[in-house]
Amino acid sequence: MSVAFRRESDEEHKEPKFEIPLPAGPNLVTARGLALTQARVAELEAAVAAEPEEAAREVLKRELRYWNTRRTTAEIAPPPEDGVVGIGSRVRIKLAGKERVIDVVGHDEADPHADRLAFSAPLANALLGAEEGERVDFNGRAEAIEILEVSAIPD
Repeated sequence: MSVAFRRESDEEHKEPKFEIPLPAGPNLVTARGLALTQARVAELEAAVAAEPEEAAREVLKRELRYWNTRRTTAEIAPPPEDGVVGIGSRVRIKLAGKERVIDVVGHDEADPHADRLAFSAPLANALLGAEEGERVDFNGRAEAIEILEVSAIPD
């Protein structure tokens, strides 16, 4: 029989499963972000233990590896100075004539629909280091954002 017609197993023809990509840079988090990561790890560990099907268990294990890595590399960001935007800040801004309140958080805590932006997101990144009352450039426009108020994210 020709080697071309012989197949050892179905496994050699499956698409490879890669690890979930990690965001570049340091894993800076808020205390809330670290707690959320720890809760996600515990939730996934329980799901892996309870899952009877091997294929579904492997999917859960892959996600668990991601969250374990994020938990072990997490660094709680130092608290920002009063009135200065940093990770863990709630910022009230005026952009394009509209007011908006944004929380600057770590990657895994981000939820853009709830105005919780990762510090690496373009808008949050433009705000980092800015002070209350200051105007900052954004999206190619000079002084596009006015910083109205800066406070710590409430617990």
